[in-house]
Amino acid sequence: MMPDDQGMSEEWIVRVHGKEYGPANLDTLCEWKAEGRLLPANDARRANVDFWITAGEIPGLFSVTPSVEAVTQLTEPPVQVSRRSFNQILAETFQIYRKGFFQFLGLVLLVLLPSICSQLITAFVQPPQGSNVDVRSVLAAGFAFLTFILSIVLWPVYIGGIQILTAEIARGQRPGLIVVLNQAVRFWPRIAALCIFVYTVFFLLIVFGFVIGAIALAGAASLLLAIFALALLILQVWMFGRFFVNVLFWQQFAVLENAGFIDALRDSRNLARSGRDLPWFQRPLWRGALIASLWFAFVLAVRLGPEWTTLQNYIVKFVTTQDPQTLLQQLTEAQQARGFDLLAFTLGILEKVLQPLLGIAFVVLYLDSTTQLPSHVKPVIGAAERDTVR
Repeated sequence: MMPDDQGMSEEWIVRVHGKEYGPANLDTLCEWKAEGRLLPANDARRANVDFWITAGEIPGLFSVTPSVEAVTQLTEPPVQVSRRSFNQILAETFQIYRKGFFQFLGLVLLVLLPSICSQLITAFVQPPQGSNVDVRSVLAAGFAFLTFILSIVLWPVYIGGIQILTAEIARGQRPGLIVVLNQAVRFWPRIAALCIFVYTVFFLLIVFGFVIGAIALAGAASLLLAIFALALLILQVWMFGRFFVNVLFWQQFAVLENAGFIDALRDSRNLARSGRDLPWFQRPLWRGALIASLWFAFVLAVRLGPEWTTLQNYIVKFVTTQDPQTLLQQLTEAQQARGFDLLAFTLGILEKVLQPLLGIAFVVLYLDSTTQLPSHVKPVIGAAERDTVR
C-alpha cells in the first residue's frame, strides 16, 4: 500500500478548544481545513494512538510545512495573547452595533414588544374601586401575564441571536435577521436550561443577601448576631463572585462553540481564569468584570437618576420610621397616585435598545481572548446545521 493510501485510510481525532471531533479520515480533515474549522495549531492524534501531535504534522493535510518559529507561535495557547486593548474592545463593540443596528433592534423588539404591551395594559387598565371584580381588569391582567411569559420564552432566542449576529459581523458578514433567528432557535433548549440555572442561582444569592440584612438588623443590639451576619455576608460575596467567574462566558461557549450544558459552564470558567501570566487588566476575568460594571452603572443611572430625590426621601423615611407597615402602605399609595411615568418608560425603552452592547462587548472580548476570530463562527454554525440534518 502506498503512503498516500495509508494516509487516506487512517482516521484521526482532532481537538479544538478542548472538544474532540472524529474519528475522521484525511478527506474529512481536508474539508474542515478548507472551511477554516481546522488550523495547523489544533491538537490531533490517530484514532488508535493516544499520542497527540498538531494538525500541521498530519501527512498530506497542510501542503506547506510551517517553520519552527511559526509552529511555536500557532501552538501557543490562544488566551495567552491579547490583540486588542480595552479601549479597542469598546470601540469595536460600538462599531459592530452601528453596522448591525437594525438587526440588533429586531432582536430587541422580539422581547421588548411583549414587555411594552404588558406594561401599558397594567398602567392604563386600573382595577375598580371597592371589592367588585371587573371582567375587563381580569382579562387585561391575564393578557399582561401572557405577554410577560412570551418575553421570557423569547429571551433565549434573543441571547443566541446576539452571539451569532455579533460574530458574523466581526467576520465581515451581514446576515439577515431571519437567518440569525433561524440559527438562534436551534440553541433554544440549551440556552433556556442555562438561563434557568444561572438566573436561579443569582436570584438565590440575592435572597441570601436580604436574609443577611434582616439578621444584621435583628442583631443590632447583639454583638454575636452582628458577627454572625458579617461572616454570612463574607460568604455570600465569595459565592457570588465565584459563580460570576464561572458563568462569565457561558453564552459564548453555548452558542459560538456549540458546547453542551456542562461543557459551556466548564469552558466559561476556564477562559475566565486564563491569562494569569498577563497583567491583570489584560485578563479576560477583569475585562469582563469591568464591562459588566460599566453596563450596570449605566442601568442604575437610567433607572435611579430621575427618581433620585424621591428615593432619598424614601430612604430617610425608612430609616426614621417606627412603623414599617405604615410606610409601605404610604409608598404604595404614592406610587398609584403618580400613575404612568412617561419618562421612566422612555428611559426603560432606551436601556433595552442599548442592551445588545453588553452582549456584543462580551462576544468581542471572547473572540479576542481566544485569538482565533474566523474559526469561531463557521464551525459552530456548521455544526448546528449538521446536527439539525441528523
